[in-house]
Amino acid sequence: MVQVRVVALAVDSGSQPVVLLKPILDEPGSGKILPIWIGAQEATSILIATEGAQAPRPLTHDLMKSLLEAVQAELERVDVTRIEEGTFYAEMTLQTRDGRLVLDARPSDAIALAARVDAPIWVSDDLLEAAGVADETEVTGSLGEEAQLDEFNRFLEEVDPEDFQG
Repeated sequence: MVQVRVVALAVDSGSQPVVLLKPILDEPGSGKILPIWIGAQEATSILIATEGAQAPRPLTHDLMKSLLEAVQAELERVDVTRIEEGTFYAEMTLQTRDGRLVLDARPSDAIALAARVDAPIWVSDDLLEAAGVADETEVTGSLGEEAQLDEFNRFLEEVDPEDFQG
């Protein structure tokens, strides 16, 4: 397993949201990025959490965080474990009063919750190798965040979600 971070949320050429995960120790422009296609609501929830913003009313993942706090449980980690027939799978490991509990989860929901509680996100080495794409973004002193986002979006326009089916 390799620990990853959310490096970006983007939209592909078909207007489908994609969360991009990258190993935390890899420099921009090196290694691999794991693109996971997600729903619009989950993308919004992840974006709100990663930017430290607040929705006017609690979102589903805010409720999940509140439930964990109410039952005195903690999200220890999220593991994105595999892809089968184009569907990604994840597990959430919770520490509860009764011990450790591992739950099956959609990666988008697990990532949205992890972003709210600062839990680490991990990806299977095999999954990153099989479904990851080379991070070919150019990194120069003059390339700003907006230019990097434009470059990611160009990449996403050329990629097909079917390329990542198991």
